This record gives sequence, structure tokens and C-alpha cells, in this order.
Amino acid sequence: MQIIEVYFDGLCQPRNPGGVACYAYVVKKDGQNIKMDYGVACKPFSKDSTNNVAEYTALLKALQWLDSNGYHSASIEVRGDSRLVVNQVNGEFKVKAKRLVPLYLAVSDLIKKFKLNIKWIPREENAEADRLSNVAYNKFLQQNPRYLKELAKK
Repeated sequence: MQIIEVYFDGLCQPRNPGGVACYAYVVKKDGQNIKMDYGVACKPFSKDSTNNVAEYTALLKALQWLDSNGYHSASIEVRGDSRLVVNQVNGEFKVKAKRLVPLYLAVSDLIKKFKLNIKWIPREENAEADRLSNVAYNKFLQQNPRYLKELAKK
């Protein structure tokens, strides 16, 4: 049986909430990267732009990729450094923030399609996904220099 590892991460910079929420994920098979993706999770500088939205978006996008690529029978280990997301998905915490409910429901529906275990890991063990979420943020700033100028003023 093949084992798939998924690492996900999100950030919201330069402030949380209300900054630029970025997500990233890495999928590994037999220790080798088979998919990496990153991007902006929602409208920048909006009320929905938070770390938690970014974390959930990363997990959702990773699960969508696994679903569309037929990994339903694989044994999947999902790892993230967001205690909130991991504990909510595992049913240990309630989902209280209204902005997270649709993301939580979408993740919950997808999880049912897989044999997976989701666990919290320290940030140091999530370095690759963390680096990619920063790449997403820096790429956003490069592609939107007007925001970079605003940040330089502050």
C-alpha cells in the first residue's frame, strides 16, 4: 500500500486578520515531492483574510488535488502546524468562526473519501510548506507593487 504524506500551511501578512492570506501544500509519495502548490487564499486585505482561512484553504486544496488524482485507496498522513485546523477537523474543537464554516464543511466532505490521519506537527517539521506560503506572499507583492509601496510607508 502506498503512503502519501501531505504538509499544509498558511499565513496572513503583514497583519492578521486583514492582510494577505496565502496557502501552500506539499504532497509526497515515498518521500519524494509529487505535488507542490501555493497561492492567495482569499481577497487580500479583506475581513476574511486570516491565518486560519489560509490554513484551511491549504488543506482543502491538497485534498482536492488528491481527490482529482485518484488517491482514494492510499494511506494518507496529513500534517499541519495549525492546532486550530487539526483539532477542528479531528472533532476536538468546535468551529466557531463563521468564515471558517464553509471551509470546514468542504474539508469534512472530502476527508470522507480517503483513509487518512491528520495530525499536528511543530512548525520546524513543516518547513517546506511554510517556505512555500512565504513564496506565495512574496510573489503576490511582486505582482502587486502598489501594495509593496503601501507597506513601505508603514
